[in-house]
Amino acid sequence: MRRRLWSVPLVILLTLAGAPAVAVAEDRTTTTDEEPLPLERLFDNRAVSDDARPGEADFDGAGNSLSAQDLKAAGWEPGRLLGLDSAALRWPHTQPGRPDNVRADGQQVRVSGSGNAVSLLVAGTSRSGGPGAGVTGTGTIRYWDGSSSTYTLNAPDWRGGPLATKAVALPHINTRSGTPLTEKAKLYAVTVPVREGRSVRSVTLPRDAGPESDLHVFAASVRRQEPAWTGSWTTSTAGYTTVGPWTDQTLRLVVHTSAGGSRTRIRLANTFASAPVEIGRASVVVQSEGATGRGRPVKLQFGGRDGVVMPAGAHAVSDPVGFQVPADSNLLVSIHLPGPVAAAPVHSATSQRSYVSASGSGDRTGDQEGAAFTGSLEVWPFLTGVDVRGGPGSVVAFGDSITDGVRSTTDTNRRWPDVLARRLRAQQEVPKYGVLNQGISANRVVSDRYPGDGVSDDTGGVSALHRLERDVLAHTNAHTVVVFEGINDVRWGASAEEVIAGLKEVARRAHERGLRVVGATLTPCEGYKDCFPEVEAKRSAVNAFVRDNKGTFDAVLDFDAVVRDPARPQRMLPAYDSGDHLHPGDAGYKAMGESVELKKLVP
Repeated sequence: MRRRLWSVPLVILLTLAGAPAVAVAEDRTTTTDEEPLPLERLFDNRAVSDDARPGEADFDGAGNSLSAQDLKAAGWEPGRLLGLDSAALRWPHTQPGRPDNVRADGQQVRVSGSGNAVSLLVAGTSRSGGPGAGVTGTGTIRYWDGSSSTYTLNAPDWRGGPLATKAVALPHINTRSGTPLTEKAKLYAVTVPVREGRSVRSVTLPRDAGPESDLHVFAASVRRQEPAWTGSWTTSTAGYTTVGPWTDQTLRLVVHTSAGGSRTRIRLANTFASAPVEIGRASVVVQSEGATGRGRPVKLQFGGRDGVVMPAGAHAVSDPVGFQVPADSNLLVSIHLPGPVAAAPVHSATSQRSYVSASGSGDRTGDQEGAAFTGSLEVWPFLTGVDVRGGPGSVVAFGDSITDGVRSTTDTNRRWPDVLARRLRAQQEVPKYGVLNQGISANRVVSDRYPGDGVSDDTGGVSALHRLERDVLAHTNAHTVVVFEGINDVRWGASAEEVIAGLKEVARRAHERGLRVVGATLTPCEGYKDCFPEVEAKRSAVNAFVRDNKGTFDAVLDFDAVVRDPARPQRMLPAYDSGDHLHPGDAGYKAMGESVELKKLVP
């Protein structure tokens, strides 16, 4: 057994202001006299080695380690601040071969701030050197009022864990012998829920996982809660595809707002990437027509600078800027890419035409006119969100192609979440929430379409379970999530029981973070090429569960009842059918959006 440097738990210090309610295992009064220390003072393990001196680190007890050169190539340099799932985590400011992480054994770590969760950069290792399922342990959150609550944390294995949820994947593993292993090393960002309205004194990491496994922590920080902001538009990264290549060009992306406000900021992400990407400049303007703006674009900055470099897997948020964002309107968000970009994280089923300038045309983010944008795009690369200042927060629509608006009329914003957003703006009965569309065409609840790593032409995304943290839980001031997904699972081999278990897990995790969870029934698909009788049987079983739900959901939307043909319930009403018998057309999406009882969205 290794020597324990500390016999007391890991602490993360934070103050909560209006954090959402979370489910915790217990609530008791405790006292502790131990003072937390900065995480770096507790480092007791060397995870990173120089490729020329691999023997100077031993991450897993078997002489294996992460490559400093691979980390640098990914943009994960010593001391680099990384945006991961809306939290800021700093990669250790240490050189290769020096202590850079702590093996969890009840240490206490000082971390300041207030927010709605604590984020930790972790990985599990096995001393036997073989990949495993990960390391799970229970820790304690202690609050300044003397109470405490417990949590369970899982650190996926750095070799055997899933690519779909990793923060970064590195192409090889250094070994003590000097012969590298050509398998991917992975690190993970995980979050720990906190109790609403209480000031956190500390978070205690789990005790020693045992003689053969370790749970390693590289960084910890508070994920800030931002009640002053409302998400107005979002999209989910659905894959990492070949593009262009783009060289010294400007993307002008068209997005449609739900909520409006007098200040704004944008979110960019380098999800699924293996290398950093440079954003030279960015701007925003209300669309006039095509790629032409209604006035001169407003420049955006990042930390006071015109551009930003996003490491592999990380995101960036622009500084707030005074700019009046109208509700229910189109914006042009322009992004200059000064260097060559051959692949990018994208959302593919946009139902929206965007624009790109010619190769070598340079920075056109300041152009009001659209003449320089000679090419068109059918994807949204890099851009994942637009926030506005003020407002009551947002509702997240979490689903597949039917939420994505596939087969709705291009450039008209007739997806059912668009219809819902307009209804919310036009009423006084409930808060005028923003509506965030997190639908991905071809997405599933329990299995990945896109594997979560590498360049691929599959843009069906990782599973709902694997993207829940990034696409729902990490979103700005979200209060409610509508879960409308599962038809692709039952069409492509999953059992009804597997889908139901996945929906229960989505709801459990969302409830743990204080979100209201609204379930939606699956719409009919008879007549579609693979919607066989056995698929209908599974769809009906899932819908029976959603309607009954037994406490899984706080409310239910019966989209099946809205669009089905009363004379033949296993198929869509012809007036609502886009023609492929799976996706509604504009009329069907309108009926769905108008059917939502708005009070069901209110926590």
